[in-house]
Amino acid sequence: MYQQMIFVNLATNDVAAAKKFFTALGYTINPQFSTDDCACVVISDTIVAMLLDKQRYADFTKKEIADSTKTSEVLICLSAESREKVDELVEKAVAAGGTATGEPQDHGHMYGRAFDDLDGHTWEVMWMDPAAVQG
Repeated sequence: MYQQMIFVNLATNDVAAAKKFFTALGYTINPQFSTDDCACVVISDTIVAMLLDKQRYADFTKKEIADSTKTSEVLICLSAESREKVDELVEKAVAAGGTATGEPQDHGHMYGRAFDDLDGHTWEVMWMDPAAVQG
């Protein structure tokens, strides 16, 4: 059965630092689609983040590239299998140089936190109780 994928393309100031940051979170770099100006970060079988230096990113758009430390161009939300996994990923991000952002959101059946990566892109991490989702 076909599995649709998502490729999130983000501009980065430093491809090497971005690779180091995301591997510290436990993700892998696919060398087949990575170069000096691009890192292909495999988040799951169906989610890939393409981290492109700003000059390479500009090849794909005529729009001004947002300064993600000052403006929000996207909020990326990843699911987690438990509340503990939410905390674990955010703590790994902070240890690798990222910044925890906002307050934890605890709604009982749903729990989330967020971090900014080295370039200021915001990554939310969310757990939802499967029993609440089923209805």
